[in-house]
Amino acid sequence: MVAENLLSSSTKNSPSPSPKFNNPFTTRIFSDVAGDITIVVDGESFLLHKFPLVARSGKIRKMVADAKDSNISRLELLSLPGGAPTFELAMKFCYGMNFEITAANVASLRCAAEYLEMSEDYREENLIERTEIFLNQVVVQSLEKSVEVLSTCETLPSIAEEVGIPSRCVEAIAMNACKEQLVSGLSQLDCDGESAELKSGCLEWWIEDLTVLRIDYYQRVICALGHVGIRPASIVGSLMHYAQVSLKGIGKCHIWNPARMKPNHGMVENDQSTIVETLVGLMCNEKSSPIPLSFLFGMLRMAIMVEANIACRLELERRIAFQLETVSLDDLLIPSVRTGDSLFDVDTIHRILVNFLQRIEDEENEDCGYESEGIGSPSHASLLNVGRLTDAYLAEIAPDPYLSLQKFIALIDILPDYARVVDDGLYRAIDVYLKAHPTLTEEECKKLCKFIDCQKLSQEACNHSAQNDRLPVQMVVRVLYFEQLRLKNTMSGSSGDGLFSQRMSSGVPSAAMSPRDNYASLRRENRELKLEISRMRVRLSELEKEQLFMKQGMMDKSGNGKTFFTSLSRGIGRIGIFSSPSGGKQQKTGRKSRGSEGKKGRSRRHSVS
Repeated sequence: MVAENLLSSSTKNSPSPSPKFNNPFTTRIFSDVAGDITIVVDGESFLLHKFPLVARSGKIRKMVADAKDSNISRLELLSLPGGAPTFELAMKFCYGMNFEITAANVASLRCAAEYLEMSEDYREENLIERTEIFLNQVVVQSLEKSVEVLSTCETLPSIAEEVGIPSRCVEAIAMNACKEQLVSGLSQLDCDGESAELKSGCLEWWIEDLTVLRIDYYQRVICALGHVGIRPASIVGSLMHYAQVSLKGIGKCHIWNPARMKPNHGMVENDQSTIVETLVGLMCNEKSSPIPLSFLFGMLRMAIMVEANIACRLELERRIAFQLETVSLDDLLIPSVRTGDSLFDVDTIHRILVNFLQRIEDEENEDCGYESEGIGSPSHASLLNVGRLTDAYLAEIAPDPYLSLQKFIALIDILPDYARVVDDGLYRAIDVYLKAHPTLTEEECKKLCKFIDCQKLSQEACNHSAQNDRLPVQMVVRVLYFEQLRLKNTMSGSSGDGLFSQRMSSGVPSAAMSPRDNYASLRRENRELKLEISRMRVRLSELEKEQLFMKQGMMDKSGNGKTFFTSLSRGIGRIGIFSSPSGGKQQKTGRKSRGSEGKKGRSRRHSVS
């Protein structure tokens, strides 16, 4: 306040400058004495007096001196910073009239003073000195005033950068925010017994203030905040709030649907893409401060819609892949903005999966020991979660009539075999796709169904596939064969040990391998062992259910058990029906005939489509 009183005498009755300059007549600053010079600024004429102007303004003194006519009565100032309103304030200063220097006009006054050369060389305590005192003693001491002054620099020409106003404001904002962080940290230490809601509600107040800045100034402020040590979580909060205000529809806990987005006529699309690209470039390291997935997906949708550059979109996809195991299905359903393409942006999800698999591989390569490869390790658990998520996504996009077979297969094939313990989700997705695309040829159906491992289907899925008319004949035969083999193993009590030992023997490393190849082979074998153990657990639970069912049936029926084995042998005979010569010939008649027979003799009660 001392500086403010120094810069403006407290004359509350003094007339304030008019905010608009639409008066067709010439403006008079001092009307008691007739003026002798007219100065035109942005089409506005000011009738003034030479003596007070040339006494403080070096530029006007030079213009009057350089004029050919010594009695010059008219001058025009081009591109004066701040325009006519700022020039009026500068002329009032020359006349010694009272006005108030504020955060709203100090930047334009400082630039106009530089333009008019109102330095100490012409008069002590000139306008440059007075505005500098206000900037140093008032503006840089306050975060709010620094932000306000910085926002006014957006309309000023490059002269603002020459005098260093934006740089000083950015530095002041960073230092004051750092002080606020220290104070808030001490207050939180004093309130350790307080509730978590109270602490979470104490979000930095300056985050709201920064939203008024233009994106280039905001970028400079965020970089300065990072250099002075502001918490990454605070920077992330500021980025999210700035995006929510400047890009309508993106918020902290808001999943944005670009299909419902109406273009903002007040903002050019190029400006929107610049904002998105800049905000993505300002994001902190995901290890230091994880960014919420809702915000990342919102930014990705916006980047796709405003056609941000490819580097921006790839960075967002990489960050999403870093947390892919925690993603929900709704997040992945990104609509496609290209006409004539599939309804969902499948290519983006494919790239995210590629980034995720690369991350898993990098994490495994960093671990030199074998402990991380155990069952339940973070990488293996993440892979299983992503496998289930991918199968759910496939089932969700399968009904899309515009989804090509190549893109659908690419999403299936991207995940390794050990990412799925049970193939029920994959089978359901493929079945839905076959139902939504009845025009697929027999070869295309075979190509799609070869990704289903019949040994990894549950009992319910096997029952459904055995009656599914949409599947190729070879697929149905494989399902029934493995079901019969499983039932024989159950009868003999082997529980699939033969298949398990056969898979184990295929992964034994050779002694001639190099240590690195040997380690890679052992790791692959370890993955297969984990997969087999997971499958055995699933089979064991199914066998326990079957055993309880058998015991219940034996207890309910009277007799010596002959009826149970008789019905069991009949069941085995029905399962092996396609292995008989007659059955094999009957199935080669085509999908249509097989479908008509299935409708008459098969029950559809187990359908999952």
